[in-house]
Amino acid sequence: MSTTRPGDTSTGEAPPSFIEEARRQQLIQATITVVAQVGYAQASVARIAQQAGISKGLISYHFRNKEDLFAQTLKETFRSISAAVTQTLDLTQPAPIIMRQLLAETANYGATHHAQFRALDEISRNLRNPSGQQLLTLADYEEVYQGLERLFQRGQREGHFRSFDTRVMAVTYQSAVDTMFAYADAHPDTDLKAYADSLADILFQGILIHASGD
Repeated sequence: MSTTRPGDTSTGEAPPSFIEEARRQQLIQATITVVAQVGYAQASVARIAQQAGISKGLISYHFRNKEDLFAQTLKETFRSISAAVTQTLDLTQPAPIIMRQLLAETANYGATHHAQFRALDEISRNLRNPSGQQLLTLADYEEVYQGLERLFQRGQREGHFRSFDTRVMAVTYQSAVDTMFAYADAHPDTDLKAYADSLADILFQGILIHASGD
């Protein structure tokens, strides 16, 4: 397979055209669908190509190999989820309200985009480098952790949140959200909205200066 793809800045090539980018997004969406349906192990290039309605050989034009396709799918899925949830937030509100909105909107997005979250979980747990090491680790959450820390630090400055280690809280928050979706995947009858509300109440008990409300 090709060792480069259109738009790979390390090669000095021009960015991908509109048609090329549209094809890449089509393949990423096909990957999400196939992985969500059959799991990571059974998500072959042939199945993904069939889902996308293209020839198997075209995938190597847009992605270096199968692992690159999965890695790019992982990145694009993270990005799209983050953008979709963030744009719903009212950032003029106090930090506790933003935090509850963030949990609620994340849960709502997960409930209506189940395939994305299932594919994300499957790929993140199974994607390995040539040495067999898991490619996605907690180190890859750094941007997420920093964003959460800024929210918690804002709440502390506003006088809503007590003094605590914002990095520990950011890791705890994100782990709780990841577990929420893993649990909901294993228990499809889970009410994600109710789960998110309960999770917000539990977290607020530990960080609000006045835990009786937000």
